[in-house]
Amino acid sequence: MIRFSHVSFGYSDNLILNDVSFIIKRGSYVGMIGPNGGGKTTLLKILLGLIKPKRGTVEIQGTAIGSFAKKYEIGYVPQRVMQENFNFPATVFEIVSSGRTPMKKVFQFFNGEDKKAIDQALRIAGVDQYRHQLISRLSGGERQRVYVARALAARPSILILDEPFAGVDIGSQTGFYQFLRQLNRRQGITILFVSHDVDVITNEVSEIICLNKRLVCQDKPKNILLKENIMEELYGKRVIHIHREQS
Repeated sequence: MIRFSHVSFGYSDNLILNDVSFIIKRGSYVGMIGPNGGGKTTLLKILLGLIKPKRGTVEIQGTAIGSFAKKYEIGYVPQRVMQENFNFPATVFEIVSSGRTPMKKVFQFFNGEDKKAIDQALRIAGVDQYRHQLISRLSGGERQRVYVARALAARPSILILDEPFAGVDIGSQTGFYQFLRQLNRRQGITILFVSHDVDVITNEVSEIICLNKRLVCQDKPKNILLKENIMEELYGKRVIHIHREQS
């Protein structure tokens, strides 16, 4: 589904990504961890086609990202979503509907297929009951699901989330992880998300990418936890791992 081959990126003498190569298979549920400044968000921008690598290639479904025409097949929930000011008069339905906009031509109206996709996205994300409410009146966890629904409205084959739990309480995080797991298993969507919560991510995903400007490792969670040097390579020798039991 996704292939990075020897990708490097930087500004002047500041190298942000260095010779990064990995493969994400179709239907995978992948978490990405690494320190601040380790290149995670930059990697996502390259994957989304927002910036071009200095060296190397990126392929989506076997097609170079620059030639991949169906960009709407990559659903994206950015990091800043939960930190924005939501005091604007938009309903949940209007926000989710905007996820279909990239598929339409100028002045082209929504048709029956669009409305069906929007309704389905609202149901899958569990926010159909809020469709006529203003986004400003929802809780952080509910708004989070609305923006996932917006991404799902385009019926993507890949869903990317950049630190989706910023500003969201622990209870909402737990429910959201369960939601992502079901989305991956029932809808078959390939999921890649960035998180700083190492303990939780190792209990949720099927595979982890460890990034610190270079690919430190890509493996199953249980294998990564057995390698003592991985956390040191990512965060330094003074990192302390705190285990939280899952309820």
